Amino acid sequence: MPIFGAEIPFAQYCGVEPLDTDDGRTLLRLVLGPQHLNNVGMAHGGVTCTLLDIAMGSAARRHVDLPVMTLDMQTSFIAPGRGILVAEGRVVRAGRSVIFSEGEVRMPGGELVAKGSGLFKPVHSLRS
Repeated sequence: MPIFGAEIPFAQYCGVEPLDTDDGRTLLRLVLGPQHLNNVGMAHGGVTCTLLDIAMGSAARRHVDLPVMTLDMQTSFIAPGRGILVAEGRVVRAGRSVIFSEGEVRMPGGELVAKGSGLFKPVHSLRS
């Protein structure tokens, strides 16, 4: 399933689903399964970071209509994630060569699980 028009195999592998938006934000959903949990039964930090990266990167990509790559990402973990996670990404500022994005991961009741910021670079051509 494409994520806002982009094929992201890792997102598909993890079970990340896009949710519709019409205001420049991106929304993603992940129903947590046993494969997403750490040894104490909450969302693994890597899954939470993956959701933030895809949400913020997708917002950046949609803003410039080009693929982007993550240059830097900062994450703060606030609460344990359980059940279903919803991630939101939005562009804060876009320059000619880099895009600053922010994101949050919440549970459906609104409890904040993590927040992050990222720096993304538009990719004008992909070479092997």
